[in-house]
Amino acid sequence: MTVASIMTGRVITVRMDDSLGKIRELLQNVQFHHLLVVERGRLVGIVSDRDFLRAVSSFLGTPSEQARDLDTLDKKAHQIMTRKLITVDKDTSIEAAAKLLLENNTSCLPVTSPQGEIEGIVTWKDILRSYAKK
Repeated sequence: MTVASIMTGRVITVRMDDSLGKIRELLQNVQFHHLLVVERGRLVGIVSDRDFLRAVSSFLGTPSEQARDLDTLDKKAHQIMTRKLITVDKDTSIEAAAKLLLENNTSCLPVTSPQGEIEGIVTWKDILRSYAKK
């Protein structure tokens, strides 16, 4: 089986200069944990929910919140995104994708066409789900 059979075709993208405030809103309103960062239509990075949580103040939304905590939401996607991209294509086997995830200690792989266009994303949960169904 290939990643085409288990990947999520619907992805959420952000631009490099989108604020963490916008990213927070997206993460709160969609059921995704990874946002793909694009520039001029090309994939340039990934922001995970963990990247976001590391970048913002832990005091947000608490009684201790101050202006400086809210200021962390002004940071931009390019300041926190993962730039080292490991991608696969639709024909990559699920086993090869699992190996890439483990070898690179990552939780997702963008699926791209030979021309570099985003076609989807496959996560460790997608792979685990595929094995659990066997």
